Amino acid sequence: MENIAQDYLPILMLLAVAIGLGIVLLLAAAVVAVRNPDPEKVSAYECGFNAFDDARMKFDVRFYLVAILFIIFDLEIAFLFPWAVAFKDISMLAFWSMMAFLAVLTIGFAYEWKKGALEWE
Repeated sequence: MENIAQDYLPILMLLAVAIGLGIVLLLAAAVVAVRNPDPEKVSAYECGFNAFDDARMKFDVRFYLVAILFIIFDLEIAFLFPWAVAFKDISMLAFWSMMAFLAVLTIGFAYEWKKGALEWE
């Protein structure tokens, strides 16, 4: 029985630290929180226009372009980190496959740049 308790002691300690930290952070947020927030700050906001207007209203296509830009960089990072970690063990095929992938992403970035997604007026 003592051996089992000794095996589970690190897990119980981690659980106690996690619960304690959670309680401390919740209490700190309650103490430090702003009591009188600005109505504009707590209002519903989505995509640059009121969230509760007509659903069929038109809005700028630049929001879509920004979303595409985010996906381009998100995919690049998601694939580039594991590739870079295993770089010394990869073959030439893997190297050139990643170069082709980066070329496609660069073309997408150039398209975004040409369409003006990076210039918000």
